[in-house]
Amino acid sequence: MEIKPELKYTKDHEWISIDGDCATIGITDYAQGELGDIVYVEIESLGEQLDKEEIFGSVEAVKTVSDLFLPVSGEITEMNEGLEDNPELINDDPYGKGWIIKMKISDQNELGDLLSADAYKELIGA
Repeated sequence: MEIKPELKYTKDHEWISIDGDCATIGITDYAQGELGDIVYVEIESLGEQLDKEEIFGSVEAVKTVSDLFLPVSGEITEMNEGLEDNPELINDDPYGKGWIIKMKISDQNELGDLLSADAYKELIGA
């Protein structure tokens, strides 16, 4: 299981990569492993302004459906089109080709609430 030290994490098992006021978001290697084979990703919030911890979509695996929660407030600007035909990219490369959305952050202060790699390792008992 991989946890990248340069990323931030949430208690809901999402990762966030920050570049200025833009962010890329996906689910962690731990989360994709727990979900199993991912068969469908649904994002209905493209172009919407959402608050931190609001549901922005869902991931469907063979065993279950899991909601996706926004780690910080902002506008969803892009979704990973590659997941429409290949949702298993999340299983194969959760931190690379398996990213889920990109967004414009509206409140930089919320970044302080995110977990470091070490704090996330502690959360999952790694």
